[in-house]
Amino acid sequence: MKDYELSVLFHPDLEMNLDPALDKVKKIIETAGGKIDKEENEGKKRLAYSINGQDFAIYYYFNVALPAEAPAKISSVLNITDEVLRYLLVRVDERKAKIEASRKDDTEAAATEENEEKGE
Repeated sequence: MKDYELSVLFHPDLEMNLDPALDKVKKIIETAGGKIDKEENEGKKRLAYSINGQDFAIYYYFNVALPAEAPAKISSVLNITDEVLRYLLVRVDERKAKIEASRKDDTEAAATEENEEKGE
C-alpha cells in the first residue's frame, strides 16, 4: 500500500451538517481497500474561481494508504458525488516526506537542547 493525500472541496451548504458527506467519503476510501491515517478540516474558504456557481468551499484533507487499484476506484466515485465540488488525489513523495520528518526532528532536538540550556 502506498501513501496518498486526498484533498476534497465540499459544497459550502454542508457547513452545518458535514458529517454525512464525510462519512460517505470515508466509506468510499474504505470500500476501495484504503486506510485513513490522518484527516484535517481546514474550514470554509473562498475559492480562487467559481466552481459550479459556488464562491466558497469546505476544505478537507486526508492522508490515506491505498492499494494499487484504489485511486482509480475512488476517483470514479468522487467524480459523481454531489457533495464534492472538486478533489485531488496525489501520491506522497516518500523522499520528500523523509526529508521533512528529519527536519522536524532536528528542529525539535534543537528546541529541547535550547530549553535544557536555559534550565527549563
